[in-house]
Amino acid sequence: MKFRFALLFIITTLLSACNFTLAEDVTPPPDYIPPTSLPTLVLHPERAPSIENGAAIYVEKCAACHGDTGLGDGPQGIQLGVTVPAFGLPEVARPLSPAQMYTTVTRGRIDRFMPPFASLNDQERWDVVAYVMTLHTTKEEIQKGKEIFEANCADCSTEYYESQANMSALSTVAVARIIRLGNETIKPFGENLSDEEMWATAEYLRSLSFDASPLAQATAVPATQASVQAEATPLEGTQQAEVQSEAKPGYGSVTGAVENKTGEAISSDTVITLRGYDHDSQGGGAVEVMTIEGSLSADGTFSFEDVEMPEGRIFLAELTYAGVGMKSEYAIAEMGTTHLEIPPLVLYEVSDDTSNLTLEEVHIFVDASNEATYEILALYTILNASETVVAVSIGDRQEIPFIKFPTGSKGLGYEALQDSAPFIGTEKGIAMMPNEQAYGILASSSVVKEKKTSITQPFVLPVASVSIFVPDGLELEGDSLTKGEPQDISGNRYQMYTVVNVAAGNDLTFTVSGSPKTSPATVVETTGLNNNLLIGAVGLGLAFILVGVWMYLRDRNQAEEEVDEDEDEFESSEDVMDAIIALDDLHRAKKISDDAYHKRRAELKEILKGMV
Repeated sequence: MKFRFALLFIITTLLSACNFTLAEDVTPPPDYIPPTSLPTLVLHPERAPSIENGAAIYVEKCAACHGDTGLGDGPQGIQLGVTVPAFGLPEVARPLSPAQMYTTVTRGRIDRFMPPFASLNDQERWDVVAYVMTLHTTKEEIQKGKEIFEANCADCSTEYYESQANMSALSTVAVARIIRLGNETIKPFGENLSDEEMWATAEYLRSLSFDASPLAQATAVPATQASVQAEATPLEGTQQAEVQSEAKPGYGSVTGAVENKTGEAISSDTVITLRGYDHDSQGGGAVEVMTIEGSLSADGTFSFEDVEMPEGRIFLAELTYAGVGMKSEYAIAEMGTTHLEIPPLVLYEVSDDTSNLTLEEVHIFVDASNEATYEILALYTILNASETVVAVSIGDRQEIPFIKFPTGSKGLGYEALQDSAPFIGTEKGIAMMPNEQAYGILASSSVVKEKKTSITQPFVLPVASVSIFVPDGLELEGDSLTKGEPQDISGNRYQMYTVVNVAAGNDLTFTVSGSPKTSPATVVETTGLNNNLLIGAVGLGLAFILVGVWMYLRDRNQAEEEVDEDEDEFESSEDVMDAIIALDDLHRAKKISDDAYHKRRAELKEILKGMV
C-alpha cells in the first residue's frame, strides 16, 4: 500500500511537469551545487526539538511545496517542474538522518528550487526537522514500538536514544541496524523481530530524542517571526524613512571571468548579463529580481559595481554565443558581503553535428490495451560527453533530428524526462551542453494494430543496447531479438527482448502478435494529438506505464547488484545488514522477484551468522 502512495506521488509530479517543453530554459539549472560557505551548521540541537513548534513552522514555511501530509503535493510544489521529496513516505524518510535534513533546511537545495531558511534560528530548524520526521509514522506505530522494546529489552537503558548528539547523526535505517546488530555500546535485541516490528521499534526509539509536549502559547509562531512582529510598529514620516535606510541591504561588486574553449576570440561587443535571484517568501523557489548588462574586458573578465547584495541573493552570469545562452554556476551573497566572485562561465564551441552525442540506451514499451492501436513509448538516454554544445533545429514539423518515430506511426510527441540534464532553448530549436548528466527524452506514438503488426524503428545514432517490453502474452519476432526473462514492473508482468549494437542509420524491425494475459494499465488513445515538441504523459494510465518502466529501469541494476554480491565483498556485519535492509525495500516495492528475494535473503543471513 505504501508503495502505491509513492507511485501515485511520482505520477502526480510527472503530470504536473507537462507544461514544460524541451526548449524551455528553466532557471536555476539543476546541476547547481551549493557552496560550503553558507550558514554554519550545528549538527545536533542544544535541546530536544519541539514537534509542536516544528508543526507550526512547517505549515508556514514548508507545506506549500511539500504538502500538508508531506507527500510532496503542495500547490506550489507541483508547479516547480522537479520532484518534491515526499517525507510522508517511509521509503523516503527512513534513510535520512536529522542532521542531513537540518543541513538541507539550513543551506537549501537551489538545484531543487528549495531556498535556505535563514529566517529560522538553529533550534527552529531542528524543530521543523523533528516534525517532518514524524510524517511517515503514527502514534499507534510508536506505541507498538514502545511495547516491543519493553518486552524484548526490559533492562535496556534508553539514554543512548535520548542523546541529541547520537540520534541527530542516525537515520531510522541506522537505528534499525542497531536493533538487529547492536553497536559498540548497545547490545542487539531484535534479531527475531519481523520487519514491521523492527521499524515500529525504531520509530519509538527515534521519538525519544524529540519533545512531543504541547507548546505553552495558544498559537505556535516561530520565534524569529514572533520577534519581528512584535517590533513591527507603524512609523510615520522621517522616522520611518530613517528606519528603512538603516535596514537597507548593502551594495558591492560582482566579478567573474569567461573560460573560452571555443578556439576563437570573443567579440569585443559581447554582452555579459548579471542576473540576481531572491527566494520566494512563501517557499516557492527562486525569483529573478534583477538583470544588469555589461561588457567583457579584453582578457575575458567582467565586473559589475554598486550591485545590491542582500544576504542570500543568488547571482549568475550569462552570455549568448552562436545563438546559445550559456551560464555560469551560482554564487550566493552572505551577510555583509561587499565583493562576490562568480564561478567561471565556460564558453563552448557550438555545432549541429549530432555525432558528438552518444545514445547509450533505448527502452521501448509496447502497450496493447487500446483495441485499435499499439501505443509505443521509447525512452532515450543520451550523453554529450564532448567539449561541444550540440544545437539542433526543430523545424516546422517539430521533429528532433536525431530521434525518429516508428515508420508510419501517428500521435507523435516528445517528453523531457524529469531527471534529464536541462535542454536550452534556441531560436531554431534546442541545445545540449556538455554534461556528465544524461539527457532523457520520451518519444510517444501509436501504430495501427493488426493480427501480426510489423513495427520498424529507425535509428539515426548508433545505440549500444535496445530493450523492448511487452505485456505478458504478447510475442515479438525479429532476427536480432534475444528473449529474456519475464520482468515484474509495478506489480504487472512484462516480457523483455533485447538487441545490442544497432548501427547508425539502421532500422530495427520486429512483429508483434498475441494478446496480453492481463491488462497492465489503462491508457488513452494518443492518435490525433497535436504534433507538439512536448506533449507530456497522456492521462493517468500512460503515466502509470511510464513511471513503472522508469522505476524498473532505474532500480534494475541496483537489484541485480544486490542479488549478485559475493560474501567476500562484505567487510563487516553492518555491510551485510545494509544489504538485507536494501533487499527488503526492493522486495516490498516489487522490484525483485519472490524467488530471488528469498534465496538472497537466506544467503545474507548465513553470511551474517558467520560474521557474528
